[in-house]
Amino acid sequence: MKALQVVKPYELKMVEVVKPQLQSDNEVLVKIKAAGICGSDVHIYHGTSPVATYPRVMGHEIVGIVEKIGAAVTKVQVGEHVIIDQVVSCGTCYPCRINRPNVCCNLKVRGVHLDGGYREYVVANEKAMHILPKDMPFTEAVMIEPMSISLQAKSRAEVVDDDVVFILGAGALGKSLIKAIVTTQATIIVADVTSERLEEAREAGAHYVVNAKEVDLIKEVRRLSGGQGPTVSFDAAGILDSLELLAEVTSNAGRVITMAFLEEPSKIPQLKITAKELDIRGSRLQNNKFEEVIMAYKGHKIDFKGLVSHVIPFEQAIQAFEMIDSRDTSIKKIVLTFE
Repeated sequence: MKALQVVKPYELKMVEVVKPQLQSDNEVLVKIKAAGICGSDVHIYHGTSPVATYPRVMGHEIVGIVEKIGAAVTKVQVGEHVIIDQVVSCGTCYPCRINRPNVCCNLKVRGVHLDGGYREYVVANEKAMHILPKDMPFTEAVMIEPMSISLQAKSRAEVVDDDVVFILGAGALGKSLIKAIVTTQATIIVADVTSERLEEAREAGAHYVVNAKEVDLIKEVRRLSGGQGPTVSFDAAGILDSLELLAEVTSNAGRVITMAFLEEPSKIPQLKITAKELDIRGSRLQNNKFEEVIMAYKGHKIDFKGLVSHVIPFEQAIQAFEMIDSRDTSIKKIVLTFE
């Protein structure tokens, strides 16, 4: 079968690999139908991921059809449409024991530490399978995984209806965060430097948008939040000074959620954290949020409109990464499809 492998940074190859086989009675063989290209996949391709190993078959936003099941499998049946959980945890360490397997001390992530879904078939334990509605297009189902990341961040922030939420960055992550937070009554402020992205943010549900190139960002966000600053701030930009900026603009007793994997240190005076009694919280991957996203989709509480911009055959996956590197502003999300 075909697989897209990143041999080393900036070297992608379409290779022939052996089709995986069931190794235990609890495993499931899935024929992949679609896989999304995430920003973290791009980081692996560029060699800027601090956690990935090479060579690697990337891809963690993966959906398909169950082709074969082990003798002990009860969660899914042959022919069902599924999305595969990207988190593989040990189940015994401290985070796992307190039900936070997404930050397992022995964490493995498909497409990062283990081969992922940029290949025609994947085998995984039945625990990783989540059943999709049969009428849900595979190109939409791919977006369940990124939406689960946003629901995890929303959960970590403990967003409630009377919060004023500030999202720094209106790219793919920023828009997913908006769609997650509009399920509450919270006020949403979004900042970016691109007018087109800000208009898309407004269409997704942002109440206010701020072009950081045109105004004093901190002053404008404080003004829009009644002078005190937002009660919750999300870093969806992942730039070096993001955390410093959010610590400055966020209200006393507020929560700041960081989601980036930057290794460079941020310059945040401890005074800002202590004097304001800020909570600065990391949010990584997702913790059993797939079912929550699927139920929200079924209940028409979440939609994926406007998130996918390009659908490309898997055979053209190398060209898809080249498209992303072109910096074409029309590219929001690319989904690879498999025949």
